[in-house]
Amino acid sequence: MNTIPTHKEPTCTLQQGRVPLLVSMPHIGTAIAPDLRAHYMPRALQVEDTDWHLERLYNFLGELGASVLTPTLSRYVIDLNRPPDDAPMYPGASNTELCPTRFFTGEPLYQEGQAPDAQARALRRERYWQPYHDALTSELARLKAQHGFVLLWDAHSIRSEIPWLFEGRLPDLSIGTANGASADARIAQAALQACAAHPTVSSVLNGRFKGGYITRHYGQPHNGVHAIQLEMCQNLYMQEAPPFHYAEARAATIQPVLKEMVASSLAACRSCYEK
Repeated sequence: MNTIPTHKEPTCTLQQGRVPLLVSMPHIGTAIAPDLRAHYMPRALQVEDTDWHLERLYNFLGELGASVLTPTLSRYVIDLNRPPDDAPMYPGASNTELCPTRFFTGEPLYQEGQAPDAQARALRRERYWQPYHDALTSELARLKAQHGFVLLWDAHSIRSEIPWLFEGRLPDLSIGTANGASADARIAQAALQACAAHPTVSSVLNGRFKGGYITRHYGQPHNGVHAIQLEMCQNLYMQEAPPFHYAEARAATIQPVLKEMVASSLAACRSCYEK
């Protein structure tokens, strides 16, 4: 299938902050371009695999002074956290693609014969993937030039149980630093210690989720850029089944943990450069 996407609206929004912290939320978008919608299974238009409500859950970022980068388009159109060459992030396991073709449950995302072909995938990468990464690259460079270093926090959420992708139930909070390659160990430990202060919340470092393309590609500690991914279970703050309502009481419980994790990680990053 060779439909050329014609989505004309801005594909991402950047809010520039004042501290060396950039928070990326690559999977919160819900839009599917009108000229693409007919190719999907009807179920896909509910965009069930969205990282729902993260911008609301992380509403403390303005207080912290962080820069925030968010997309408008659904991951069903383009997955901004996958490499441009579409290499699998987790060899040997079930993987989603640059232009996903399956739901997280494993069923086909597209009508038969309607999945994007190589040309269509290349066009989506150029028109939708590249602007997000151009903005990310530019903001990291700005913050590093201003402060001498920068922390990139890649924010994600997922249903707590998805058998097609992993066995059993995920830990509540999964911290990823590409097995230590994307961030100084002190930053990861600061995030873990913030979790440990809340024993009712489970956490793991570099477990099933070690960080996707954004964490692995941009995290360059030797160059003053540290990247950490947080994958959190959605039942901590929302209804995991349609209509995916935000759960105020549960969110109010986990928000202080998130804020402490982000603030502690930023403080640890600063400490790496203190004389």
